[in-house]
Amino acid sequence: MRFLEGHAPTHDLTYDDLFIVPNRSDVTSRFDVDIATSDGSGTTIPIVAANMTAVAGKRMAETVARRGGLVVLPQDLPIAAVSASIDHVKSRHLVADTPVTLTAESSVSEALALIPKRAHGAAVVVDDGRPIGVITEKRCRDVDRFARVREVLDRDIITLPVDTAPRDVFDALGDRHLGLAVLVDDDGRLAGVLTRLGALRHAIYRPNVDDAGRLRIAAAVGINGDVVGKAKALAAAGADLLVIDTAHGHQEKMLSALEAVATADPGVPIAAGNVVSAQGTTDLLDAGATIVKVGVGPGAMCTTRMMTGVGRPQFSAVAECADAARARGAHVWADGGVRHPRDVALAIAAGASNVMIGSWFAGTYESPGDLQTDGQGMYKVSFGMASKRAVAARSASDGAYDRARKSLFEEGISSSRIRLDPDRPSVEDLIDHICSGLRSTATYAGAHNLAELHDKVVLGVQSAAGFAEGRPLPVGW
Repeated sequence: MRFLEGHAPTHDLTYDDLFIVPNRSDVTSRFDVDIATSDGSGTTIPIVAANMTAVAGKRMAETVARRGGLVVLPQDLPIAAVSASIDHVKSRHLVADTPVTLTAESSVSEALALIPKRAHGAAVVVDDGRPIGVITEKRCRDVDRFARVREVLDRDIITLPVDTAPRDVFDALGDRHLGLAVLVDDDGRLAGVLTRLGALRHAIYRPNVDDAGRLRIAAAVGINGDVVGKAKALAAAGADLLVIDTAHGHQEKMLSALEAVATADPGVPIAAGNVVSAQGTTDLLDAGATIVKVGVGPGAMCTTRMMTGVGRPQFSAVAECADAARARGAHVWADGGVRHPRDVALAIAAGASNVMIGSWFAGTYESPGDLQTDGQGMYKVSFGMASKRAVAARSASDGAYDRARKSLFEEGISSSRIRLDPDRPSVEDLIDHICSGLRSTATYAGAHNLAELHDKVVLGVQSAAGFAEGRPLPVGW
């Protein structure tokens, strides 16, 4: 990474402050760019879904891992719930998506509640585990909500063996109105579904899998209570990576908890954070982290900087921490402040091995929580993990006095409506959007992989007007 002559920064920078200068390039296609990482997380795309309650659940985890990323389950979940989510993700097919199911005797109202939980807009109707049709919102339109699914289901479906090559699924679907194949095992039982778009994506992405060929998933643990016991339990449950997580990662309590977990040797990589300085990075690495999370205050749901003045512009924080980690053969994740694909590219340019995304992914079909609608369209509710709402959930087992006292302090938004982008309502749509931009960045920079992108990228510092000039005009001149 270097700066254009005359553009060496004299102050800290965030992503909006920067532009990338095109280099002479021999990279002829986006598909010639390898965007896999090498930080021990197994990711084949540099995307990690943040451990936020409104973002990270089992549905998000299987979907993101199938495309090569990683999801970190939140620290507030009971071990039993985490274990169940890990078991679910580990049992998922690497190609076929997991559908929602109904029986012929289910009500139309039940169907309407389940259908929005899938981006493809359909539920599979089964009889003794065998598919007999599908139902969509369109087929439920103007139908009595107490009617039975058997009255409106579509029995004209394409059923294929689950091991059918994705290209063959794509060809078999042709231009059929649903664009959805129902996949079955050797006994004819439902094994999954695959859309035409899903078949195309399988040719572009490589799933993030463990040594046994199962989808990977990570889990977070805080720094209070029996940290070592919980970390061991998460690793035993099958978590592929542990995240020791607290807002202020450069504190003695974090360092002692991290050292204790590392000494216990859970057998998986350990990420820890958050910090924004070289010293903070070095101290976490000394305590046993293999990955350091970087970012204080850049998140959309975070009010830390406005409440406390504490934090640092994200690009400069990532660049400094990445330099410190690289000197030790370690890695950093850029956590927060990502609002556009360009931000992911700039985080990689700064030296991050992965980029954590939170609120952007909250507004998707795959995030936890119910899809809601108002006059402006569809949305889901998101909240910060240091907000009053999150603190209340985290302290539910405390006494009334302690809960009331903790509720007085918050550094996050407790409720925000995150709109589903009509053009990109699924997390897979956003992953396509991000990876397409990142691959293009690499071609402009003359980079065949992410390491080359960091090495070759040339950056310039721009004014707010320069950033505004690059924004498309949605309604013309």
